[in-house]
Amino acid sequence: MNKHACWPALLLLLPGLLLSGQKIREQDLAPQYQDWLKLVAYVIQPVEREVFMKLAGDRDRDIFIQTFWKQRDPTPGTPENEYKDEIVKRFEYVNRMFGRSTTREGWRTDMGRIYMILGAPQSTERFEASIGLVPCQSWTYWGDSRRGLPPQFILLFFQRGSIGEYKLYDPVSDGPARLLLDQKNIDPMDYSDLYDKILDIQPTLAEAAITRIPGEYNYDFSPSPRNAILLADIMESPKHDVNTSYATHFLDYKGIVSTEYMTNFVENTAATALIRDPMTGLRFLHFAIAPVNVSVDFYEPKSQYFCSYQLNVTLRKGENLIFQYTRDFPIYIQEQNVERVRSNGLAVEDSFPVSEGTFRMIALLTNSVGKEFTVLEKEIVVPPDPGSPRIGGPYIGYRFETYQKEIHIPFKIMDKKLLVDPKNTFAAGDEISVALNVENLTEELRKGGEVRLEITGLRKETPVHKAYVVNLSAYPFGRILPITQVIPARELDPDYYDLAVRLVSPDGKVLDESTGTFIVSSAAAVGHPIANAKGFALANQFLYIDMLAGQAEKLGQMDKARALYERAFNLNPEYKEGLLMYANFLLQVKEYDAALTLVERIRTDDNRRFDYFVIRGKALAGKGLFADALVSLVEANKVYNSDIQVLNTLGLCYYRLGRKAEALAALNASLKLNPGQSDIKALVEEITK
Repeated sequence: MNKHACWPALLLLLPGLLLSGQKIREQDLAPQYQDWLKLVAYVIQPVEREVFMKLAGDRDRDIFIQTFWKQRDPTPGTPENEYKDEIVKRFEYVNRMFGRSTTREGWRTDMGRIYMILGAPQSTERFEASIGLVPCQSWTYWGDSRRGLPPQFILLFFQRGSIGEYKLYDPVSDGPARLLLDQKNIDPMDYSDLYDKILDIQPTLAEAAITRIPGEYNYDFSPSPRNAILLADIMESPKHDVNTSYATHFLDYKGIVSTEYMTNFVENTAATALIRDPMTGLRFLHFAIAPVNVSVDFYEPKSQYFCSYQLNVTLRKGENLIFQYTRDFPIYIQEQNVERVRSNGLAVEDSFPVSEGTFRMIALLTNSVGKEFTVLEKEIVVPPDPGSPRIGGPYIGYRFETYQKEIHIPFKIMDKKLLVDPKNTFAAGDEISVALNVENLTEELRKGGEVRLEITGLRKETPVHKAYVVNLSAYPFGRILPITQVIPARELDPDYYDLAVRLVSPDGKVLDESTGTFIVSSAAAVGHPIANAKGFALANQFLYIDMLAGQAEKLGQMDKARALYERAFNLNPEYKEGLLMYANFLLQVKEYDAALTLVERIRTDDNRRFDYFVIRGKALAGKGLFADALVSLVEANKVYNSDIQVLNTLGLCYYRLGRKAEALAALNASLKLNPGQSDIKALVEEITK
C-alpha cells in the first residue's frame, strides 16, 4: 500500500535543480566527442562549449549535440538539417584540400578556418605564378549586413617567403611589402608607393593588398581600421541568430525535464506581478508565460485541436526549496481559432500566495505535443508591509474582463481581470488598461486624497504627455482599494512610454510612487496571446493559507507558521491534508500533546491509518513513552513497511527499551533503503558496541 500524500494534489514534488559540474578535459572525452568539437570549433559559442564540457555522461553529450544542431536547423519541420550537412561537407573539404602543404589538419589552417565559417568564396583569383610576387590567392565574398558584414569583401592569403601553407593576409600587420619578393629599398609604410608597385605587376591584387573592403582606405592608401573590425565580425558571423540560453537551460534542467524534451527548448515572453488580493488580504505572485512557438495536435473524434501543458513551479531562497507545485493545462482549440493561435500564440497564466522575502522563482512549462519546454526564471522581491498607505502596481494590460469577485483568477482584482500581453505592446485599436491598488488606505486619505497617473512618451521631439486624476472619494472605503483606468491607445502616438502613478494626500504631499512602461506600435493591429488560466473559489482560501504556512515553516518562521496553520485549520477543520501538515509541524516544534490531540480527528479515517499511526507514534516517542509509541509504529509499519522515518523511530524505540536485536533490524532496513544516513549509521555503531 502506498503512503498517502500529505499535501494537496496541486503540490507535487519537483526534483531539485542540478548544480553545474566540474569541466572535463577535452583529451579525456571519447574520440567521437573530440571529433565533434573539431567539427564545430568555429561555429560553437563559448557558453555552449562551456556547458558541453561540464556534462557528465555520454548520453547527455549525445542529446546536447542533437540540440546544438536543432537550434541551427533552417527548416526544423523537415527531416533534413541543411546547416549540419553543410558544416560536415565543409569540414571534409578543408581537411582534404588545405592540409596538403602543412603538418596541420586542414580545418586548423587559415584557409580552412575561413572556409568553415564563410563557405566557398563567390570567386577565387590565384596569383601564384606572378613574377615579383609571393604566391597569393584572393577570395571574394558577398557579405550579409544582418551579420555585420559589408556588401562585398576580399580576403587575401599568401605564402610567407613563398613556402609553407597559405596564411591569411592582414593589410595592417603584414602590409603590402610582404607580398613583394624583392623588398630592397622599400619603405613598408609608404602604402602609396607599394600600391603602385603591385598595380604594375598584378592590377587586381593592388587594392586587396591595402584593404579587405573595396574602396575603403585612407587618402594615402593606408588601410582603414575597419579591416581589423571586419575580421572580428567574420569570426562572430556564425554565432548570430543562435540564442544560447538553451545551453544553460540544458545544464540546469536536464535532471528535471524529460530527456525527450531536452532538444526542444522554446523561448518565451513573460510577465509577473505581485498583487495583494482585496478579498483575502493575501499577496499573490501572478505570472503569464507565452511560448514563442506552440505545437498543436488534432483530436479527430471531437474535431478539436489541442496542446497539453504542464506547469512546474519552484520558489527558492538560496539553495533551499521554499515552495513547489505542479498544475496541468490541457488546452482545446476549435478549428476556426487555430490560425489565431498560430499567429498570436498562447499564454499560460497562474498565481500563488507568497511570503515576505527575496526568492528565485523558476517556472517550467512543458507541452507534451511537440515535446517542448520553456522556462521563466525571475528574482521575486516581496517587501514587508510598511503599514502606511502605498501603491500596489501599476499593472498594465490590453483589456478588462468581468468575473465574479469570489473567484480567484490570475491578474484579477475584485471583479476585473486584466488581460495581459507580456510584450506590453499595443496597437491603436487597443485600450491600455491600468489596474492598481491603494493599500493601507485610511478614511482621511479616502476623503481628500487622489491618485495621479502621468503618461510620458520617450521620443526627444515633442513627446506625448497626458495626465489623469482619480479622486479616492469616488470609491467606497476599503483597506485595499482597487482602481482601474482605461486609456485608448489611439490617443497616443507610436512611441515608448513611461507610466508614473502617485498617491497624493489631501494636502498635496506625495505618499508613494510607482512606475510602469509600455509601447504603442505604429502597426494597425497587434496580436495578443490567448490567455489560459484556472479559477479558484475563494471559499477554499484555507488552501492558500496552508501554502503560506508551509513557506513560513521552510523559512524558519515558526511562530508565523503556527499562526497560519491554525488559521487554515479553523477555516476548514475537515480538510484532512491541512490537518496532517499542521500535525507534522507540531511534531517538528515538539508540541507533542497538541499533535496527539489534533491527530485524533482522523483516528477512524481508514484512508489515513498510516498517517494517524505515524504521527501518534512519533509524538509518543517524543514524550519518552517508547512502549506506547511502539504500538502505533508497528501498526504504521504493517500499512507501509518501507518508510524510512517509521523504521528509524521504531529502531530508536526498541533501543530505548533495551531490545537491541529488533532495533538493529529496523535501523539496518532503513539503511538499506537509504545508505547515506550518517546519524543512523552512528546509532547502529553505538548499539553494536
